[in-house]
Amino acid sequence: MTPAGGRWAIAGAAALTLAVAACGTPALLVRPAIDGAAPSPSPSTPAAAAPDTSCGDPTASLRPQGPPPAPGALPAGSFMQAIYQRGRLVAGVSRDTLLFGSVNPTTDRIEGFDIDILRQVAKALFGDPDRIEFRVITPAQRIPALQAGTVDIVGRTFTVNCVRWRQIDFSSVYYVSGQRVLVPRGSPISGPGDLGGKRICVPAGTTALDGLSSRASRKPIPVVVADQTDCLVLLELGTVDAAVNDESVLLGLAVQDPSMVVVGPRFTVEPYGLGIAQSHPDFVRFVNAVLEQMRSDGAWSAIYNHWLSRIGPDAGPPPARYRD
Repeated sequence: MTPAGGRWAIAGAAALTLAVAACGTPALLVRPAIDGAAPSPSPSTPAAAAPDTSCGDPTASLRPQGPPPAPGALPAGSFMQAIYQRGRLVAGVSRDTLLFGSVNPTTDRIEGFDIDILRQVAKALFGDPDRIEFRVITPAQRIPALQAGTVDIVGRTFTVNCVRWRQIDFSSVYYVSGQRVLVPRGSPISGPGDLGGKRICVPAGTTALDGLSSRASRKPIPVVVADQTDCLVLLELGTVDAAVNDESVLLGLAVQDPSMVVVGPRFTVEPYGLGIAQSHPDFVRFVNAVLEQMRSDGAWSAIYNHWLSRIGPDAGPPPARYRD
């Protein structure tokens, strides 16, 4: 029998083409205690995987050129002015990543940490955080949607790395996560070192299996699906032994189905940025100016404390790094 959380997950996974206009951000309805907070590293804990630095520092973005201009005073000919003239920001998001971007089943509105970050960008453009259209995309659709111009920006637990920098641009880092393991309670799997030879669910288009095989004596057997809620369903059915993904994603799945638990340490570093097409460097600088403002005026901390305080106390936003 599929748990109630799993039925909700199936419904969420089935509606991957929905476009939703934002109308506020009501409080999260379900906030049970989240099991499996990341433990402190010990001598037996696998070290986090070293990031690819073939592009230099992958967390370094384009430097903002001062504070963001006022709505209506956007530079002539800029991508920001084009968005303003259209009347709304179009953002690619998740609808099933609880805490970061998911549909509230009571209001049918998408909400979460990533969503509120994007709403701050809309506020900077229009003076109104509700002037935003959410287009639901899978992880594998993030880069193609930006390259095709069907979205202006992507905020979907989107790891910044050198491979992706060669295809799109990113804002400065606004959150740092790391990959962990999700298993049914009572599973003998206690961390990444136990995944050798096991069936491991990962969503297509993610970094979930990068470097994982080096942490087990045998390679895991990947089961690739479209989205993270598909992994929850396969775990509930017993089709896979574990799911690997960012801690931020897995904690939300564990909230949906309390029979699941996040185990082991973080074994990668996953810095999140907002994705933007390479043809719009002016918009990258604008978004970075918005993020700088959020770091200094307390907006980032307010959003964190609203959505993520049960993951851990607010340690402040990641400092910005720039490449020019």
